[in-house]
Amino acid sequence: MKLLVSFFALCICLSVSAQELKSPSEFLGHELGTQFTRHHRVIDYYKHLSESASEMVQLEYYGQTYESRPLALAYISSAENIKNLEKIRLEHLKNTDGDGSPTIAIVWMSYNVHGNESVGTEASMKTVYELLTEKTEYLKNTIVIVDPCVNPDGRERYVNWFYQFKNGPSTVDPNSKEHHEPWLNGRPNHYMFDLNRDWAWLTQVESQQRIKKYNKWLPHVHVDFHEQGVDNPYYFAPAAEPFHEVITDFQREFQTTVGKNHAKYFDANGWFYFTKEVFDLLYPSYGDTYPTYNGSIGMTYEQGGSGSAGLGVISSIGDTLTLKDRILHHHTTGLSTLEVASQNAIRLNEEFKKFYRPKDYKYKSYVLNGPNDKLNVLTQLLEAHEIKYGWANTKTSKGFNYSTGKNGQIKTSNHSLVIDTDQKKGTLVKVLFEPNTKLTDSLTYDITAWSLPYAYGLEAIASETKVNADLDSGNIMKTASNHYTNNAYAFIAEWNSFNDAQFLADLLKNDIKTRYAKVPFVLDGVSYDRGTLIITKADNKNTPDFLNTLSALATKHKQVLNSTDTGFVEDGKDFGSASVQPLKEMKVAILSGKPTSTLNFGEIWHFFEQQLNYPATILDSDYFKNIDLAQYDILILPDGNYKKFLNESRMTELKDWINEGGKLIALSGALKTLSKEDKFQLKAKQNETDSTTVIPVYDHNQRNQIKNEITGAIFKTKVDYTHPLAYGYGDSYFSLKLGGAAYNYLETGTVAYLDLDNTIPVSGFAGSDAQAKIGETLIFGVEKYGKGELVYLVDNPLFRGFWENGKLLFANALFMVN
Repeated sequence: MKLLVSFFALCICLSVSAQELKSPSEFLGHELGTQFTRHHRVIDYYKHLSESASEMVQLEYYGQTYESRPLALAYISSAENIKNLEKIRLEHLKNTDGDGSPTIAIVWMSYNVHGNESVGTEASMKTVYELLTEKTEYLKNTIVIVDPCVNPDGRERYVNWFYQFKNGPSTVDPNSKEHHEPWLNGRPNHYMFDLNRDWAWLTQVESQQRIKKYNKWLPHVHVDFHEQGVDNPYYFAPAAEPFHEVITDFQREFQTTVGKNHAKYFDANGWFYFTKEVFDLLYPSYGDTYPTYNGSIGMTYEQGGSGSAGLGVISSIGDTLTLKDRILHHHTTGLSTLEVASQNAIRLNEEFKKFYRPKDYKYKSYVLNGPNDKLNVLTQLLEAHEIKYGWANTKTSKGFNYSTGKNGQIKTSNHSLVIDTDQKKGTLVKVLFEPNTKLTDSLTYDITAWSLPYAYGLEAIASETKVNADLDSGNIMKTASNHYTNNAYAFIAEWNSFNDAQFLADLLKNDIKTRYAKVPFVLDGVSYDRGTLIITKADNKNTPDFLNTLSALATKHKQVLNSTDTGFVEDGKDFGSASVQPLKEMKVAILSGKPTSTLNFGEIWHFFEQQLNYPATILDSDYFKNIDLAQYDILILPDGNYKKFLNESRMTELKDWINEGGKLIALSGALKTLSKEDKFQLKAKQNETDSTTVIPVYDHNQRNQIKNEITGAIFKTKVDYTHPLAYGYGDSYFSLKLGGAAYNYLETGTVAYLDLDNTIPVSGFAGSDAQAKIGETLIFGVEKYGKGELVYLVDNPLFRGFWENGKLLFANALFMVN
């Protein structure tokens, strides 16, 4: 009798629980797909699920955005699996060591990494609810991890804008304002970074916090839900070529398995879709490739719509695409993915274990030399990815030399960083460090080169034999064991890394007067290079608490300061020479708004606020005509299209400001308009005419076009290291070139350049016609104009915040070019 009563009570409890669990429409108070749901209400719904179905749902907050919005993960599975969630996770991770015997499939689904691809978050709620009510059989052997919104700041920007400008009721006419986002659209995060290109580089707080959780789980399957143009049919796996060579046969095969299952449902509904086109698996910082290089089946799903779709819009062929349609399509592929994963849970575990078996990659070790500051920035990235590293205990290392492009050797010491491919994250190591990625197809969706030794400006060897290294030799960061006395004449600091620029920025902000050397010098038997910072007692005699402030800043930046009791050098120029110039605090302005690229503006904005930590004023193009530029020492023009913005009157104003001492720093596309101004030296290189006319085959048009393109390739440029723009660099700089734009050398002030011997990239793809065009062209340069300067940055040294070796150059443009 007691057993019967207990059973009856349990049934009542389960019934009540089921009744309390509300659908998204019931909870939100509107039918899903008739409105966009704001982020706080999405979080409320997931809280509701975790409370009403607590035995099957766990909600975890893993961080917050730059704008303080919460980032959350929902773990969904059977009651038994949720009860044993940590045990399942640990057993799963044993597979990476070849020890586990798990049977549960782990599927991670990421929604709305692009904020204005807003259907993802809506679809996530519908999918999770159906899992808990109608598809519970999938959960018996599957853990589902849902990130309902990877990019809350971007999504809220889009949703808020839509509510402000939508028609009442919303209109499907594509000409209406609600279908035309402004310059600052919802796609990127707060700093206008594309979070779907930040998985490997981890420059943004959303990525940094997410990767900690991702590495705790390393799921079998990761799906990234996206949207594309209104007229595009749905895209799902399998992906297009090129596939990176490390991708396993099983990873390819399973993509096809998943794609065929999706097709079954799409065919039954008569929905259009495509596969094996456009979206490849190469660039390592995507939400499909990064998981793939960590053993997952990484996939991107793309629904037509995006920021121009609103709640409904008429396509070019007259069909109406609604938010409800978009939700249903993502919902269908989401459940289809879980169905396939559940059916193949054992196979997924077996193949995941195989992925982590030792691999016989060509290069066994990567050995890197360079300033401690640069090495430490790299080790921070390695630690975030849980990549093991050590320090060499040999005197030399042989292998492929990144600098020369040939086999050779470098001297090594216990300050030489060593990363092996014989480790758990060995595949990711190969992908991030290999000198040149193998391309199976030159038509790619993103850049084709990213090798970290080039990006970080480090001397490197890729060795075909494992290099002996100590894994426990500790942190190599400089320690600031400085002694500050009133007897010191001056304090001297190096200038060879971005950390030194951060130190200088702090000195200037704290009113510590600082000089820099324009020529090398020797003092107290120590050699110093151009750009060396010199902080004299005499300059700071009126600075309150000078020594204590200097000491605190040096400790903060781990700077070693050499003190001296004289300004009389043994070789070079004395500290009172005109060759030792004072640095002044610069008032910087950055142009924002319609002529500029949102992404490049964001890179510059993020550089100042989150990296250099130096104040900059944002001037929007809408009111730029009302600004007195005389208030600013520097104006930065990000990449963009300035044809209309820099009209005749504005160009005259700009030239007058430069002539009176202003410094203009122009990047990438901004140079196109400046090069057409007769008074400036900068001129675009003209294509040489070819007397041979070839009629292209229509079907090969895209292939012919790519001959003129450079798809993110790395070139070794020559450098005039005596120029202030190049202080801290040697005679070469590896530049990431993102296109075929080419400009002639300047008459004076050509700093980094390509000659006729350096037109073939050291890594990545460049079309044959593009290579022919870029010989004898400018990469970085400075033109004197009256009392001021124009700094030309043809290539973007701040690209996606990960090209570390370009950051010191940008700091030089700010402080050293004077």
